[in-house]
Amino acid sequence: MIKTEKLIDDALSLPVEIRAEIIEALLLSLNPTRREIDKIWAKEAEARVEDIKKGRVKTKPGKEVFKKIFDRLEL
Repeated sequence: MIKTEKLIDDALSLPVEIRAEIIEALLLSLNPTRREIDKIWAKEAEARVEDIKKGRVKTKPGKEVFKKIFDRLEL
């Protein structure tokens, strides 16, 4: 059985592109995507962007939103 330290050392010696692929694969193995849920959220995001573009909703600056949250939480 390969030791963790050796595996990490070997992985760190790889080119950055390969390390990125390995990281992505490992993260997906910990939190697999659910394609149907992803499709639903993508559709919702597109609808929200369209609402903003057409002026159907009013946006607020992020600073203002986070200030309100921090004030509520007394942070």
